[in-house]
Amino acid sequence: MTPRLSKACYLGASASLVALILLCIAWELFLAPLRPGGSWMVLKVVPLLLPLAGVLRRDVYTLQWSAMLILLYFAEGIVRATSDRLPLSATLGWVEVALTCIYFFCALAYLRPHKQAAKKLARQAIDKASR
Repeated sequence: MTPRLSKACYLGASASLVALILLCIAWELFLAPLRPGGSWMVLKVVPLLLPLAGVLRRDVYTLQWSAMLILLYFAEGIVRATSDRLPLSATLGWVEVALTCIYFFCALAYLRPHKQAAKKLARQAIDKASR
């Protein structure tokens, strides 16, 4: 992977995570809350805040586990996009799905060279140990 592509993947993952956090806050507080005046569903943002610092620092381990965490938000987005009766809420659900997909694929693309290097190093260690 070229450094330029790696940077683009990192920026895509970071930007989509921040956008997802902002979307969830706006959605549950004033765009289309479950109850007028906002709802406690805004607390769903808290798990997204946990990996934010690590993602911004390009921490490989954080990107790995957060790529699995983001799938919960993908599922929520699909459910709300297909079941919410308010058109705005359904649209926000599809936006959530799009942001989670962007994050997931950017994180995986950024991690791919790291995983390949780790596998190569493990193979070398096994070869060296078997001699």
